[in-house]
Amino acid sequence: MAARKPTRQTIAFGQEVIRLRHEKGLSRLELAEGAAVSRSYIAQVENGTTRCRRDFALRLDDALRTGTALTDTWDDILKSSAHPKFFADYSEAEATADLLRMHAETFIVGLFQIKEYAHVLLPSPDALESRMKRQQILEREAPPRVIAVLAEVVLNRLVGTPEVMFRQCEHLLEVSERENVTLQIAPTAYYRGISGTFSIATQPTGEELLYQEISTGGFTSQEASDILHCVGAFAEMQARCLSVSDSRDLIRRAMDRWRL
Repeated sequence: MAARKPTRQTIAFGQEVIRLRHEKGLSRLELAEGAAVSRSYIAQVENGTTRCRRDFALRLDDALRTGTALTDTWDDILKSSAHPKFFADYSEAEATADLLRMHAETFIVGLFQIKEYAHVLLPSPDALESRMKRQQILEREAPPRVIAVLAEVVLNRLVGTPEVMFRQCEHLLEVSERENVTLQIAPTAYYRGISGTFSIATQPTGEELLYQEISTGGFTSQEASDILHCVGAFAEMQARCLSVSDSRDLIRRAMDRWRL
């Protein structure tokens, strides 16, 4: 297939090919020989400049001995989305972003949720699997920069059992130690311009996509006015947040409460 302009979907698929190839210690040439194609075609797939067919994803899995990992990724990203329709565009933007800014007002952000916590919130095993797969972007070779602000209330809202909450807070502490993550807690207060949970994904090109939650689901927007509003409100809120160190102390105190 002829090379074309990369899309969020093809870039996300290509990054997964790169990740698995590196895990197996193979060069592009070695993978090309195993899949019986040219090295340049592997480069096009990895760079996202071509949309390969599903049968080629099967050949890649065979060459890499990865079971159905890439075939499943093809089904999730290039054929359809395991996310609700209102979230599909943002999940693709999130997968290829260089910078993610997130504010969570009700629950822990999805990228930081442990499986037991997410299980309580999600309606089906497929939705749970999808959320866990989303978190793989934090494990890739060049993970995005993540700046997350959590409302204080999310540490105190029981989701599941006290044990689940203890382990969830413990996981937040671990995540906050990553070099690419800035995690802060917003004390309970009024913050101008903030009226719900939202996330902004910024691409290497500077393109941005906004996702906002509402009671019936959510919506995405590329409107400059919407994004500027949330960027400004996020910056003002962040200025009033606890420091990273003080935020960790607050999470530890929450852990102590849930431990009892």
